[in-house]
Amino acid sequence: MNRSVDPKKVNSELFTLTYGALVVQLLNDLESVEDVNKHLDRMGYNIGVRLVEDFIARSSADKCYDLRETADKLQAAFRMYLGISPSIANWAPAGDEFSLMIDTNPLTEFVELPDTCSNMRYSAILPGMVRGACEMVHLEVSSWFVQDQLRGDPVTELRVKFIKRLEDSVPPGED
Repeated sequence: MNRSVDPKKVNSELFTLTYGALVVQLLNDLESVEDVNKHLDRMGYNIGVRLVEDFIARSSADKCYDLRETADKLQAAFRMYLGISPSIANWAPAGDEFSLMIDTNPLTEFVELPDTCSNMRYSAILPGMVRGACEMVHLEVSSWFVQDQLRGDPVTELRVKFIKRLEDSVPPGED
């Protein structure tokens, strides 16, 4: 019998299960669900900071001149690193805020939250990644979940709001 195995599916499932094990370990190690949420966000931020260089090298991405271009790059990064293509929607009239709509969140594929974790943001790593990546290209943004399929919503909606453009700075004593 010759079975064909899709390596992308195997990698995705391995990643999902590994992430789940990480979350369980954090729940065991930290005092509260809120501490786990903060830790996942911080981890995501650090990942986002490091992924920018790899993303630019792999995609030959140019500098973004507005938030719409940034949204397109974030969409491409989700496709490249998580294998999903969130749609970009719900632009604020001022053009300073948008949503990434995720139909299927690979992080939550095999997950059911117990009642004791009702305020857990299981995928809190994602908004952190968005903030970290944007900061590395000199954009300060805030990012948070508006909807979450894990909480029974029809879609996972990750909101991104532009705060300000960050200036290049020289470390103290090196000017």
